[in-house]
Amino acid sequence: MQPAIIECAINGVTPKSKNPNVHNHIDLLPGATVEDAVVRYEEGWRPVLAARPDALIYPTVHFGASTTSYEHLGPLAAGSLRVGLADPGSLNLGGVDGDGIPTGGFVYANSYEAIARAFTICAEHGLGPSLAIYEPGFLRTTLAWWRAGRLPRGAMLKFYFATERGYLGAPFGLPPTRLSLDAYLAMLEGCDLPWAVSVVGGDVVASEVAPLALERGGHLHLGLEFYGGDRTPKNVDLVEEAVALCARFGRPVATPAQAARILNLPR
Repeated sequence: MQPAIIECAINGVTPKSKNPNVHNHIDLLPGATVEDAVVRYEEGWRPVLAARPDALIYPTVHFGASTTSYEHLGPLAAGSLRVGLADPGSLNLGGVDGDGIPTGGFVYANSYEAIARAFTICAEHGLGPSLAIYEPGFLRTTLAWWRAGRLPRGAMLKFYFATERGYLGAPFGLPPTRLSLDAYLAMLEGCDLPWAVSVVGGDVVASEVAPLALERGGHLHLGLEFYGGDRTPKNVDLVEEAVALCARFGRPVATPAQAARILNLPR
């Protein structure tokens, strides 16, 4: 069977107060420039790439100017960066009050213009975009680019199913169930883009969707950014559990070189 890609999101906005094992979070002050972000990313990646030059690493979006930006991908591509990113949609993110009602005023916004800019940067610099699918609308936008023949080479879809905990406390998107995965795969009919499952605010390996994904040729996305279980594991613990699950389903774990071939990365 095709090797399974295991992608690990090592931190995100998860604070040490929630899990003391988080690390490598680039905490930039408001107004930080693209150049500031590039320096900090390269600083964090340098020892990793020294030990594993074949590692596939990529950043998150840049919020230095208070809006979503992908401009840091270009300068990072001048180094060893092979994977880019784009979040092809927008959604509300926030917590809940005592009655469980979603609260907060933050909208994670990616306009069609911003999405087009992200794809343009990836295409110009030979980066395969890692695509976060928070909601079904994110996938519909991606498929519009794919049908038009303009989606950059090397793209990978990541289905972000969410528990009631969501990312910051409030749920979003589809829950981690068989029916939810079926819905996404029905939308993908006729499209051969590689895809992975993730569970925001839960444990993907312990979920219903991870075994189904491995049976159907999908991949796994995990890590302390989204983990919402009752333990305080390390990222390596989550990866090792995913490796064991892959073995149960006869899916060898992809090496970086194999992952690059599965994704059809441009360089």
